[in-house]
Amino acid sequence: MTDVKYLTEEGAAELRRELEELKTVKRPELAAKLKEAIAQGDLSENADYQDAKEQQAFLEGRINYLENLLRNAVIISDIDKKSAKIVNLGSEVTVQEEGEAPETFVIVGAAEANPREGKISNESPLGRALLGRKAGEKVSVETPSGILVFKIKSVKPSK
Repeated sequence: MTDVKYLTEEGAAELRRELEELKTVKRPELAAKLKEAIAQGDLSENADYQDAKEQQAFLEGRINYLENLLRNAVIISDIDKKSAKIVNLGSEVTVQEEGEAPETFVIVGAAEANPREGKISNESPLGRALLGRKAGEKVSVETPSGILVFKIKSVKPSK
C-alpha cells in the first residue's frame, strides 16, 4: 500500500468495527465450518471444504486489507476555522449545475467513498475539481457525456 489513503474519523471507526467483527465473529464461524467439513472425510471431492477454504481466503484477504488500510491511513480530523471555507477532505460541499437542483457531498478518501450516501472521493473528477476551492467559485468537470460546470454554493466542515 504505497498510496496515501484518507479516512474520516467516522469511516475509520466503521472499518474498525468491520475488522473486529471479521476477527471475533466471522473467523471463528468459518473455523467451525472448516472443522465440520474436514470431519466429513475425503477433502479432494468435498464441496463444503472447498467452499469453506474459498471463504477463508476471502475473509483473510479482507482482514489483511483492513489492517493495512487502518495502519497506514491518514485520518481526516476537524478542519481548522481558517480553512473551513475552502473545500478540503472532510468538507461538506453543496454544488449546483445550471438548471439542476443543488446537491450536497462530503469529500472523503477513496476507501470510504459512497456516492449513494453523498460521499465522494477526493480522487474522483468532481472531488479533484472541488479541492481547494471556495463558495461562489465555478468548477468544470470532464465527464463521459461532456464538460459539466458546477457552482459551489456552500462549504462547511463535515458534521
